[in-house]
Order: sequence, then C-alpha cells, then structure tokens
Amino acid sequence: MTMKLYGDPGSGSLRRVTTAAKIMGVELERVKVDLFKGESQTDEFKSRFNPHGLTPVLVDGDTVLYEAAAINLYLADKVNSPLAGKTKEERFQVLKWMFWSGEQWRIFFTTVFDERVGKTVMGLPQDEAVVAFAEGKIRAAAKVLDEHLKNREFMVGNALTLADIDVAAPFSQIDRSKPPLREFPNLMAWQDNLLKTVPAWAETKEEVDNRFDTFLSSAGVEL
Repeated sequence: MTMKLYGDPGSGSLRRVTTAAKIMGVELERVKVDLFKGESQTDEFKSRFNPHGLTPVLVDGDTVLYEAAAINLYLADKVNSPLAGKTKEERFQVLKWMFWSGEQWRIFFTTVFDERVGKTVMGLPQDEAVVAFAEGKIRAAAKVLDEHLKNREFMVGNALTLADIDVAAPFSQIDRSKPPLREFPNLMAWQDNLLKTVPAWAETKEEVDNRFDTFLSSAGVEL
C-alpha cells in the first residue's frame, strides 16, 4: 500500500518531505489539503490527522504521523537512507541540527511570514515590534550558521542530509516574507549550492513558487 502524504504544495514544510522522498526514491501518494481554503482546520481533519490543524501529515497503514522532521526520519528509517547520517556520529549531528532548526530557526521565519504575508493577504496591519523581535532572533541564529558553513558545502559531513533540508526550509519564502538572510554570504552560498546540486530541492522550489504566485495573483495581492 502506497503511503499518503497530505499537504498544500505551497507549504515549505511539505517541501521538506517531498524533497527528501524524491532523493530517497520513496513513493508517496500526494493528497492536496488547501490551506488557503482552511481545509486543515475542519473538525474531521483535526480528529483524523493532526489536532493542531497543520500539514504535512503522513499516513502509512495504521501509522499517522505529523511534523515534517519526524516524517523525514520515519521515511529514512524505512529505507535505511544516508540522509539521516552515514555513521552513528553523523546521525547525532543531523539530529542536533534538526532540533536546532525547530527551536532556534524556523519558528521565527513562520512569525515573519505570518506578519508580512499572512496579514497582508487578510488586509491587516503588521505588528512591527513582532517582526523586529523575530528578525533579531533570525540574525542571531544566522550568524551561527554563517560561521558553521564557512568553507562547508553541507551542514553535516560531506553530503546532503536531513539537516540541510530542515535548515534550508525558510528559503522557500525568502522572496515573499523577505527575512534578513541575504546579509549572510556563507549561508546564501550554501543555499545556492543546494539549488544547483540537488535537483529535488530546485524542483520543489518551483512547486512552492507556482502555488504562491498563482494564489497571490488571484487574490490581487502584491507583496
């Protein structure tokens, strides 16, 4: 039975899973959940898949799993993928950066996106104090990354891992939410290298961009 992946093609979190699955050669049946129409906020979705009303969600038989990082680790375990690390030491380094990404990194990009994109779509004013706070956190974390990525092509070891995919996720919305990432040259060089050398990362970027450009155009919104 083919595993099912529920999510919206405009989602950076879904992109993390679809990218990893492409690289690992894992077949997934995509089921679209239109976030713009609130399809993840229904009582049925919350009771069946995720009580938070968020995507992506993986369904593999009786296993229902949400949180993109957990889904990617689950898929990597099923196929014994080196994306989770080639050695025991690498695996813990990958996990370290995945946890770091969740606590020190991606959450603040979500805040900036909600303020700059979400509120614009809804016709609401941005809270500049919230944006300033989130961008301060982003800069502090980006400084750490910029130093770590000096003379490195990948987050861990000498090949792509799930750590790269997790940390790169905020770049999905860089041209829409405009976080202060371009201030950090090593970080930008690393992201450019991923787009050039990881075909799946470039393909999924196109999917996210097409989804958002179409939606924003239909809504008459300019960012």
